[in-house]
Amino acid sequence: MLSYQHAYHAGNFADVHKHLTLYAVIDYLLRKKTAITYVDTHAGRGLYPLNAQETQRLQEYRLGIWPVWQARAGFSDELLKAWQEALTSAQPVSESLTHYPGSPWWLGHSLREQDHLRLFELHPGEHEQLSTQGLPPHAQRVFGDGLSGLKAMLPATSPRLCVLVDPSYERKAEYQEVAETVAYTLEKARHGVVLIWYPLLPAGHHHTLLSSLKESGIRKIWRSELLLREPGEQAHGMFGSGMLVINPPWGLDNRLAAAMAEITPLLGADSRYQADWWVGE
Repeated sequence: MLSYQHAYHAGNFADVHKHLTLYAVIDYLLRKKTAITYVDTHAGRGLYPLNAQETQRLQEYRLGIWPVWQARAGFSDELLKAWQEALTSAQPVSESLTHYPGSPWWLGHSLREQDHLRLFELHPGEHEQLSTQGLPPHAQRVFGDGLSGLKAMLPATSPRLCVLVDPSYERKAEYQEVAETVAYTLEKARHGVVLIWYPLLPAGHHHTLLSSLKESGIRKIWRSELLLREPGEQAHGMFGSGMLVINPPWGLDNRLAAAMAEITPLLGADSRYQADWWVGE
């Protein structure tokens, strides 16, 4: 099943949660000169014009990045201000929010000469769009399945590994497939930093992912969730966004808590942010 196209949801509240977390992790990793291999298992297009027909159909960015952008001048948190400066640099005209950068942009924007980036995308149309994006020459775009592609490239050639796993979860089996792939990845790269995004839906299928990872024996799994509303208030639709970070950089929890304290109230009166250690050391 390859029907999912992220352009319909670009810039929504889940993107805000996911990409701020990704940015915070990258910011920490870049403090050392040692080479990093980045892997994005479900890359998407890379950069999304907000006036695109698909994006305008749902306009989810209006309850996500749009209010954050509108409030940017008043931010006090340093991580949040740096993230917004990076977002501004993705705009053709810095004063206007016209494009939302997906994970390939955030990863490519931070890529140094010694680093490597591999972007997997299985949807033919999405991969075609990704191929047209302006990325560093050593960013490799791969038309194929990201989970199997990740396993095939391990162990990585560089000393450090950072992986983003964010499938659409169109199939319920993907929750278990993600857990199994991540467990294999950490067998091959014990100190790798792995970020996993998951949706919070009324059906609660994300518990399969969480339970499988806990039972795998993997340690140091940090969890954060951004909820727009409490579960059960609406029968259908995503009510929240979840992120797992395995082997998180030191201080990530506090840095994100401070940034999310400023963002969360902008996303609605009922929104809230919560974080904990799903599995400790």
